[in-house]
Amino acid sequence: MSEKIAFLGLGNLGLPIAESLINAGYELTVWNRTSSKAEPLVKLGATVVEDALEAITPGGIVFSVLADDAAVEEIFSMELVEKLGKGGIHVSMSTISPETSRQLSQIHEWYGASYVAAPIFARPEAVKAGVGNICLSGKAEAREIVKPIVQTFVKGVYDFGDDPGAANVVKLAGNFMIAASLEMMGEAFTMAEKNGISRQSIYEMLTQTLFAAPIFQNYGRIVAQHAYEPVAFRLALGLKDIKLTLQTASDVNVPMPMADLIKNRFVSALAKGRDNLDWGALAMGASDDAGL
Repeated sequence: MSEKIAFLGLGNLGLPIAESLINAGYELTVWNRTSSKAEPLVKLGATVVEDALEAITPGGIVFSVLADDAAVEEIFSMELVEKLGKGGIHVSMSTISPETSRQLSQIHEWYGASYVAAPIFARPEAVKAGVGNICLSGKAEAREIVKPIVQTFVKGVYDFGDDPGAANVVKLAGNFMIAASLEMMGEAFTMAEKNGISRQSIYEMLTQTLFAAPIFQNYGRIVAQHAYEPVAFRLALGLKDIKLTLQTASDVNVPMPMADLIKNRFVSALAKGRDNLDWGALAMGASDDAGL
C-alpha cells in the first residue's frame, strides 16, 4: 500500500487525527467543506483539494471523519467509490448507524473496494496524546492493512470481526454509557450541592476511590465545574448518537429506558438554547430540575 492517504473531514476529531498521521510519516491529501480548517495541516505538508473526489487515489486508502450518516452517504457517492475502486479501502471513523455501514460496505464491494468501520473513543485532547481507543470491523484483509495505520494515533485497537456494522454497535453502546454517566454524575453532584457539599469535593473523593476511571475522572471534572466550553463534542451530536442507539436497539427488540431518559435530556438542553455547549452539558438538566 502507498504511504499516501486521502483524508475527508477536519472537524474537532478529524484535524488532530490527520495531524497524527502526518507526524507518523503519511502523505495526506485533505478535504473539508470549510477549506480554511486545513491550514494547520498545509504547514505540515498536506495537500488541500476543493472537491472530495479529487482527494481519492484509485486503489488507495481514504479516511473519513464526518458528522453523521447523511454526510457519509452524500460524500461517498457512487462516483467516489467507483474512483476508489479495486483494492481501495475506505476507513470510516464516523459514529453512524450499523445499518448504514452495512449498506456502504455492499456499495464498496460492487466496485472492488473495501469498507472498514473504525469509530474512535477519544476527545480531541486524547487523540493528541495518543491515548484513544478504536474499534474495527469489516473485511479481514482490509482490517489487517488498517491496523498498523490507526495504531499510530491510538492506544488500543479492538477488532470486532467481519460484520461492517459491528464496530458501530460498540461505539453507540459506549457513547450511551458515557451519556448515562453524565446523567448519573449530574444527579449525584446536584444532590450533594443542595446538601451543602461542594461539587468539586465529592467529585475528588469519588473519582479517586469508587469511580477511579477515565470517564468519571475526565467528564466528572467537567460536570463538577459546569465547564461545558470549549466544545469538543456538540450536544446536537450527542442527541444524534442516542437516537441511533435507540434505533439500533429497537431493530433487535431491546428496550433501553435509560436511553429514552438521556434522549429527553438532550432535547431539553437544545430547547433551552444550549446547542453551543459540549455534550457534557446534558448534566445541567439535573441542576435545572433541582432549581439550581
